[in-house]
Amino acid sequence: MRAMVWFRRDLRIADNAALFHACQSADDGVVGVFAICPEQWSQHDDAPAKVQFWIQNVACLSQSLGKINIPLLIVPTPRFDELPSEITSLAAKHECDALYFNREYEVNESERDDAVAKAADKLGITTHRFHDRVIVPPDSIETQEGKFYTVFTPYRRVWDERVAGETELLASPKKQSKTDIPSDSVPTQIDGFDFSDCDSDLWPPGEDEAKRRLKAFEDHMGQYDEQRDIPSVAGTSRLSPYLAAGVISPRQCLATALNVCGGNLEKNDGAKTWVSELTWRDFYTAVLVGFPRVSKHRPFKLKTDAIRWRDDESDFNAWCAGQTGYPIVDAGMRQLNQTGWMHNRLRMVVAMFLTKHLLIDWRWGERHFMNLLIDGDLAANNGGWQWSASTGTDSVPYFRIFNPFSQSKRFDPDGDYIKEFCPELKDVPASALHDQKKLRKALKDIDIDYPDFVVDYSKGRQRALDEFKRI
Repeated sequence: MRAMVWFRRDLRIADNAALFHACQSADDGVVGVFAICPEQWSQHDDAPAKVQFWIQNVACLSQSLGKINIPLLIVPTPRFDELPSEITSLAAKHECDALYFNREYEVNESERDDAVAKAADKLGITTHRFHDRVIVPPDSIETQEGKFYTVFTPYRRVWDERVAGETELLASPKKQSKTDIPSDSVPTQIDGFDFSDCDSDLWPPGEDEAKRRLKAFEDHMGQYDEQRDIPSVAGTSRLSPYLAAGVISPRQCLATALNVCGGNLEKNDGAKTWVSELTWRDFYTAVLVGFPRVSKHRPFKLKTDAIRWRDDESDFNAWCAGQTGYPIVDAGMRQLNQTGWMHNRLRMVVAMFLTKHLLIDWRWGERHFMNLLIDGDLAANNGGWQWSASTGTDSVPYFRIFNPFSQSKRFDPDGDYIKEFCPELKDVPASALHDQKKLRKALKDIDIDYPDFVVDYSKGRQRALDEFKRI
């Protein structure tokens, strides 16, 4: 039996369910395939930095597969529509009896996979699908009424019980029977995506780099609960791009956390907090499956469709450029613009600033993030934006609105992060960075060219409160 493995966002050899089971079953070789769909990726707002990172990791994957006699074929096709015929005809051409792939949960991707499976069945090719992007499958956690959870805390309790059976890692496959099928070359450029501004040095591709980062984080995971909200220190794992592309698996991350705490998360607050982030990742994926509307630009809380958002392009552009006059907000947006990544605390701060202080539609911000983030993931990005905008499941209450100055004083007290990304503020005393009146005075005294506040904090906050109260 010859197997074909369809790689998507699972660009690794280790602990890869589809690859593992294909190699276990095949006795006449395994063939890999990856589809490049630029029009579809563009429609899904995938960032150039993200697409470049994918392609670089596909090249690394091809090399790794080659060492175990698995060729990787590249299918270039503009959109998902052509994949049922492309994938299945390629499988038939190379006499593959079965197709293996790991599940994707977004609406378009799920429909694409169903269409491919249907086309494969017509050709007598057996399809095998696996849960791999999550630790606990979305449909295995239900309320007593058989429904999907919409609140994180009770979901987490059940997740903790289920996860005990999901911690075993799958072995990397051994060499397979040789085939006479050569690997395709992996392109370095993709039509419609400009990689010239992508700083790939920040995110070296490959499984080895992902494992190195996980190992490095293991050494200070115990401090994660204390350091994760301080953007000026390397207190997080910086693994999100690798997780989003599947260069490392969430199970590998969980296994490392359990190793740090000796199997008991209650003994290590840092490891416990980090595992909670892995749980949030599963939770938002389950929301995506249980409530498909969030994949279709709809709020989870349908009544919030009645919010009268301000379609103010001038304010939005100031936010995008990091020119709002609020140092912590501007620093976060400039980090995103310069690196394709943003510290998680700052993602919440800038998202709430846009949706509350500026009362601009969260969908504008969600799309802007996806257009730039190297770790852009629909479930996590949508979940985070709807949490900040108070339109989503388990979202922050609408009357809880972050004060940018309080946030920077608490999490960037010395202004180190702000001054790294807003260097024009390097001579402003830290105390002034965290106070509206002191900042204006300092800027005037030092004669610094820095934008005025795009909105008065108190007025913006009250405007949001009034609008949310109205509905």
